[in-house]
Parts: sequence; structure tokens; C-alpha cells
Amino acid sequence: MRGWRNRAGCGLLAALVAMLPGSAAAAGGVSGAELSLLWAIPFAGVLLSIALMPLFAAHLWHHHYGKIAAGWAMLLLLPLAAVHGVGAAWYELAHVMVLEYVPFIALLLALYTAGGGVLLKGSLVGTPTTNTALLAVGTALASLMGTTGAAMLLIRPVLRANSFRRQKTHTFVFFIFLVANIGGSLTPVGDPPLYLGFLRGVSFFWPTTHLFGEFLTCAVILLAVYWLLDSWAWKKERPVVPDTGPKERLGIEGWVNVWLVVAIVAVVIAMGYVRLGHMYVLGQRMEIERGIGILLFLAITAASVRFTSPALREANGFAWGAILEVAKLFAAIFICMAPVLAILRAGADGAAAPLVALTSGPDGQPIPWVYFWLTGALSSFLDNAPTYIVFFELAGGDPVKLMTDGALVLAAISCGAVFMGANSYIGNAPNFMVKAIVEENGVRMPSFFGYCAWAAVFLIPLFVVVTFLFF
Repeated sequence: MRGWRNRAGCGLLAALVAMLPGSAAAAGGVSGAELSLLWAIPFAGVLLSIALMPLFAAHLWHHHYGKIAAGWAMLLLLPLAAVHGVGAAWYELAHVMVLEYVPFIALLLALYTAGGGVLLKGSLVGTPTTNTALLAVGTALASLMGTTGAAMLLIRPVLRANSFRRQKTHTFVFFIFLVANIGGSLTPVGDPPLYLGFLRGVSFFWPTTHLFGEFLTCAVILLAVYWLLDSWAWKKERPVVPDTGPKERLGIEGWVNVWLVVAIVAVVIAMGYVRLGHMYVLGQRMEIERGIGILLFLAITAASVRFTSPALREANGFAWGAILEVAKLFAAIFICMAPVLAILRAGADGAAAPLVALTSGPDGQPIPWVYFWLTGALSSFLDNAPTYIVFFELAGGDPVKLMTDGALVLAAISCGAVFMGANSYIGNAPNFMVKAIVEENGVRMPSFFGYCAWAAVFLIPLFVVVTFLFF
């Protein structure tokens, strides 16, 4: 295993400063087989900080969360340099930043900026029926424009529609369940794990044809449960619908950003088909087309800023705080989760060998439901895209075989990664982004463990049903 290679991409800083096609690759990183579970301590520290500090040291956390996250990253990198050498530590840092973190944040930034420049106008009143319809539309759009794009397009209209409601936290929790996660399960554009499978040879419409039953089951059940829950909250609250004067027809303002979102989707698809060779960036081997893709995401972000009026963004309640928080926290998460994923990728040779052994039966055949739950459990707290790749490779890594003879296993891995990314705020980046935007608008969201409790009540029983029906 050559370093902690978990998510395809390239780096923003590297792309701007050091795209040198002729550079020699740096020395390899540390093998996951050499690592004990003690190297997971910084990752656990990041998770516990996100979970507990907002509860017990809110002032300190809100003012210094970036420094705290960076501190945990240094608690990994400094011991790594001391034990395995400065070269190995630098290699791992460069690898995470160049090939994993920055492509992730560049795509999120483009979708966040463009999606935040589309204003859905009209008189929307957050009744149970209206809210359920908005969640259904977002769920459908997520596979077309990505979970991040759909979430950024609809989160502010949902906030405005429910501004007069007192009981509305459940609406945004189910928004994360559906729009930010489960809705993205039908195409590689929908969610990063499926896109990485696409890059490795899984056909574009394979998820559409093989995951539709699982998607429809989860979406219908969750929407029905949400409607019942919101109807109960509406009757209990008996809200007074504000009189806003003449009703405004539904419409969209900021069409330039709609086309920019389409451009982002086109770039993502093109990066899966175009092959232009490779280059070296800070010693990391990177495909040229992915470097170009990163630059295009940055150009789209700049175009959105340039051609969207400040008045429109103000009307949309747009602010940069949410993406800044995600950028800081996920930088540390990506760095600190690297040894955990490396250990998993070492398979039977790593410290997690007993866990890996559970994926196959006594006859050596893979067990689909185990893949579903292991991929899902780890996707709940590790980023779901690299977790998908770990189990994709454990299942053989041959896309042709997995799409045919191993279709049930690939479906289990795909559903586990996409669906169970909804189990915590850090399972999928849009989760944390939605939380940050909602809190910026004065709505209280559950704590880290509080959100996990919501997932345990509403999602885990649903996933048990999915297991019996499909795996």
C-alpha cells in the first residue's frame, strides 16, 4: 500500500503553485500493516472535540475550533515524523492535501457558492404538506446535482418557509437524512462514494438500475414518517401563519448560477471519461484532467461571485461561515482519519484484521449484509467516500466482476456508504454544512450525539428493513 490513498483528486495549493509534470515522486508513505490502533487516537480526539466541546466549552469551541482541530492534526503528524521520519510525515500530509482534501473542498466550494446564488422565490408556508414536498423535491434533485448542490439550493427556502414555526428542528434533521444523503444514491454525480466507483470503472447508470429499490424504499418511508411527525408537531404547536400580503408565485432568480451548477456536474462527469495523462504535484502522482477539474471548480466559484448580485445573496441569507467551518474541521478530519483507513486497507495484515475477516463466510464468499453494515458503520464516522473505496477493494476491486457476479456486494457497499453517511454530522460533508447554515439562521440543531440519537431512532430500524429486503 503506498500511503494513505483514500479519495481521488488533487490539491488547490498544489494546483496553483506546483503543477510540475516532470517532477519525481517523493518517497512512499507508511504502510497500514505497520500501524497499531494507537494511531487512531488523534482521529478519536477530533470526533470527541466536535461532539463534546460545543456542549461543555461552547465559547472556547466557537472561537477556536480551527486551532483545536489543527492541534489534533499536529498530534498525529509530529509523532509520525518522530517514529517514521520527516519524509514519511511530509509524504502523508502532501498526499492527504493534494489528492484528497482540497479536491473535496474545491468541489464543495463551487457547489456551495453557486447553489447559494440561486434564490427560490415565492410564498412558501411551512405546513406539513409543503415541507414534505420540499424534502421530496430535494431528494429527487440530489442525484442530478449532487447532495451538496441540492442541499444548498433548498436549505434556505426551507428555512424561510418555516421561520414562523417553533418546532422545526425535526425538519432539518430529516433534510439531512434525505436531501444530503439518501437522495444522492442514483448517480455518480449524487454522492462522492459513487463518483469514486465511477472513476474506477463502474458504469454511470449502474447505481440507477441497481440501487433504485433501496433508494425508493428509504425515501418513501422517511417522507411518510416525516409527514406524520410534522403533522403531529403542527397540531401540537398550532402555529399562526403570518399574513405576508399578496401571494408571490414560485420562481427562480439567479439563473446564471443554475447554469454554473450544470457546469459543475458536467466537469465531474468529464473527469470520469477524459484521460490526459498524469503529472506530479508536491511529489504526488495526479491525473492532469483532475487538476484541470479543480481549476474549473475555482473558476466557476469566481464566476458565481462575480455575476451574482450582493442583494440576491443577502435575500438568500447567504454567508461564508458554514463553508469556512467545514473547510477547517474537515482538513483535520482528513489528516487524522488517514491512519484508520490505512489500517483497514491493510486488510488481513493490519490491526483491524478481525473486522475485515467478518466480510467473508467460512467458504470464502463475501457476505453482502456484512458489507452493508461494516461500510455503513465506518461511513458514519469516517468520510464515506474513502470508506467506500476500502470495501470496494476488499471485495476484489474489479468493477466488471462487481457489476455482474458481485452486484449484490457492490450494491451493499454503495448503499452502506451513501445511506449511513447520514448517521452523524461528519459522515458526509453536506450534513455539517446544513447544520452550520441552519444554526447561522438562529435555529438550534441537535448536538453531535443528539443528532446520532435521531439517526438511531429513525434510520437504524429503516436500515434493518433494507437489510432483510435487499441483502
